[in-house]
Amino acid sequence: MNLDDKLDRVVSHYEELGGLVAQYQDPSSPDYARLMKEYADLSPVVEQIELLRQSQQELTDLTGLLEEPEQDPEMRALAEDELLRVKERLPVLERKIRLLLLPKDAADDRNVILEVRAGTGGDEAGLFAADLFRMYQRYAELHGWRFEALGLSDTGIGGYKEASAAISGKGVFARLKYESGVHRVQRVPVTESGGRIHTSAATVAVLPEPEDIDVEIDDKDLRIDTFRSQGAGGQHVNTTDSAVRITHLPSGIVVSCQDEKSQHKNRAKAMKVLRARIYDAKRQEQDEARAESRRVQVGSGDRSERIRTYNFPQGRVSDHRINLTLYKLDKVLGGEALDEVLESLIAEDEAARLAKAE
Repeated sequence: MNLDDKLDRVVSHYEELGGLVAQYQDPSSPDYARLMKEYADLSPVVEQIELLRQSQQELTDLTGLLEEPEQDPEMRALAEDELLRVKERLPVLERKIRLLLLPKDAADDRNVILEVRAGTGGDEAGLFAADLFRMYQRYAELHGWRFEALGLSDTGIGGYKEASAAISGKGVFARLKYESGVHRVQRVPVTESGGRIHTSAATVAVLPEPEDIDVEIDDKDLRIDTFRSQGAGGQHVNTTDSAVRITHLPSGIVVSCQDEKSQHKNRAKAMKVLRARIYDAKRQEQDEARAESRRVQVGSGDRSERIRTYNFPQGRVSDHRINLTLYKLDKVLGGEALDEVLESLIAEDEAARLAKAE
């Protein structure tokens, strides 16, 4: 099927959906919500198709105008200029439509659970994990997203053994999913008196947050333990057993939270992370290729497995998946220039999916 035939079918289906939506008697039913979502998802595609059809008609009209033998020279020059613009516009519109027609990751519109863990490198790895966590917090703020810390395991010197957060907003997973993997840092630690450059690593996992209907958790499959919250160096955060550890027995997934003074709030936060991990495991089972990709990306936290390197002496950030290097380390870690990396990753992913679809 050529592109024009495919686009005709899309427009026809869109019009059919519009008719069904207009005739629906029960706007509160799940079927109506499903129809509305499909209709809304197709709207931007149809808008681009209309622009493409208008441009195609302009091309036909301008070509016909230029074929007229007795054409005013000034009018001919204007038509030639406009014809050039239309010819440049057409492939751009076609590419945009092809991208919109590609199958979407069902989780792209989801909020996320972000997990950052110190890898190899001791205290320096913990400090770097904290730097990454703050980078995502600033990035979320710049995009107007909500950033809620769920759990922080402090090293006592300003670093994190592990840290998790819930990030909510429009298209959060679609952008941040490329951050899953091992991030490597090369710099002189503050504790290094000899000025030697050390290499450390931290792992990042970006998990789409499930909806209630995505993950069913039976209470009998949970073991919930409570214990006394502890701070850095063994200092008691409080004197009650408010910390919560939840074990999902079928999968063996364990989540703990001790940030809140309330056991109820700690349990709610831990359940939120647990649901995201179970949902991610479910997604991986449904897509073995994705599971392998995530295993390769996230790895074990070893320095040799990395998707990106942050080199402080040279002030550069290098993403090894697309051979991209930016000499904007401070701005990337500040969240300001992270979009430059993500846009390049998204473009590379789109190009690969387009090539596969053709």
